[in-house]
Amino acid sequence: MTDSRALAAMVVEAAEEKKAQNVVILDLAGISLVADYFVICSGRSRIQVQAIAEHIEKELKAKGVNSLRREGYREARWILLDYGSVVVHIFREEDRSFYNLERLWSDAELIEFRSQQIFS
Repeated sequence: MTDSRALAAMVVEAAEEKKAQNVVILDLAGISLVADYFVICSGRSRIQVQAIAEHIEKELKAKGVNSLRREGYREARWILLDYGSVVVHIFREEDRSFYNLERLWSDAELIEFRSQQIFS
């Protein structure tokens, strides 16, 4: 079984391969029973948001990791991929600003990074 940190890193890598924007990780360990990490990112269009979600699912499945559920795919304004200890939120830019999960979960440590610098 993949640990939560490694899983979050795999999600980020896959999202970035589809040019996801403003990718951040919220470290929820110790403050939430929902998940250890939220990975939050944005896409510019419905098609890009769907492409990011599909690519994450494909890449993780190839590594033996299947999502527990997927929500919001058809409308693609906010797609949620639940991997248990890691929950992925893929937004259209305007919806991300509206829901502002970073503010809602402001007690969580916000991990920002450039590619290849996750958890280093």
